[in-house]
Amino acid sequence: MKVTVGVSGGIAAYKAAELVRALQQHALDVHVVMTEAAKQFITPLTFASLTGHKVISSLWASPAADSDANLASAIEHIEEAQTIDALVVAPATAGVLAKFAHGIADDFLTTLYLATTAPVIVAPSMNVNMWQHAATQANLEVLANRSVRIVPPGTGYLACGMTGAGRLADTGAIVEAVLAVLHHRNDLSGETVLITAGGTREALDPVRFLGNRSSGKMGYALAEAAERRGARVILVSAPTALRAPANCELVPVTTTAEMRDAVLSRIDQATIVIKAAAVADYRPVTLSDRKLKRTGPRTIELEPTEDILSEVVARRRVGQLIIGFAAETENAVAHGRDKLLRKGADAIVLNDVSREGIGFDSDRNAVTFLTRHTALDLPEMSKCDLADRILEEILGLRRPSLVVAETDSVIEE
Repeated sequence: MKVTVGVSGGIAAYKAAELVRALQQHALDVHVVMTEAAKQFITPLTFASLTGHKVISSLWASPAADSDANLASAIEHIEEAQTIDALVVAPATAGVLAKFAHGIADDFLTTLYLATTAPVIVAPSMNVNMWQHAATQANLEVLANRSVRIVPPGTGYLACGMTGAGRLADTGAIVEAVLAVLHHRNDLSGETVLITAGGTREALDPVRFLGNRSSGKMGYALAEAAERRGARVILVSAPTALRAPANCELVPVTTTAEMRDAVLSRIDQATIVIKAAAVADYRPVTLSDRKLKRTGPRTIELEPTEDILSEVVARRRVGQLIIGFAAETENAVAHGRDKLLRKGADAIVLNDVSREGIGFDSDRNAVTFLTRHTALDLPEMSKCDLADRILEEILGLRRPSLVVAETDSVIEE
């Protein structure tokens, strides 16, 4: 398979050489396109030596070239666009993202972007203030809505001397995104997948609530993976800081009761429901209509919230599989299997939340996929890749029947 790496003019351009090598290790035929600015940071000869292919950096042949050479060069972007299986731009500067978002084609890379119908992956890299600027974030939203896959930058010390978001993502993360796109399957075509995500909130007073540490990343990754595999996706989401996945129907909710109503009112549409939300298990019996003042110790009476997973199981239709999520800190497998049997689900995706560095608000996780007779450990990987692995296990339970997944404990990831 042929992948073109677009290199734009940022200090992280030198890391693109490592990316080229990493992609080649997966038996990919890698070509490179550079902007003129990128040539200020790394030479075309470096990439030509690594790939064995001509590096393209201009829409035109040299000034001394004859008319035939210039004509061939002028249409080269069309040929390149029609023969690649994916375009990955790393680093993607703020300027390149803006040109992509607004359809500006003034060099080979931006013209190639408009001309190709292949999947596009961008890995932004820039100064933290440029990354956080409203214009950059608006451009990213436009690209996401056009199904451009965005590999978010890392956070740390930047070349400009500042600290914050803007570092080019790790090479491994970019490679994972490329492979996920290339290995895209259409095995959910014609299916409707109902997914929940995020952590529900139960109000204590007008300014406070009971909640949990869920970021919603696992549920959103599942929504994106299901959509990529051809499904119609309905995403019922509690509050998160995440951008809604492109081409998904977003249903925002806040409380567990609202999530229950949203799920049950749509469950008959779904052949697959992946309810990866972390619902609050309790809510205050009494809601104060005024802010509670700090007056010393306070006792708050709580009552259980709705058990969405049990209600989904009770309304099971023929052909639906029901998958639950569970968060445990000890005796994880035993407690997860107990939940599986009590709830009547077909499988449980088990999170051991006692492990550090993964899960909560992380881009990586490791889980155990539990059925009544098996326990399959899915090792640490990106949540994007993990979402695809979970979908594969769900589909493997009974084909072509599909799934309902639910996280009604305090974590979904």
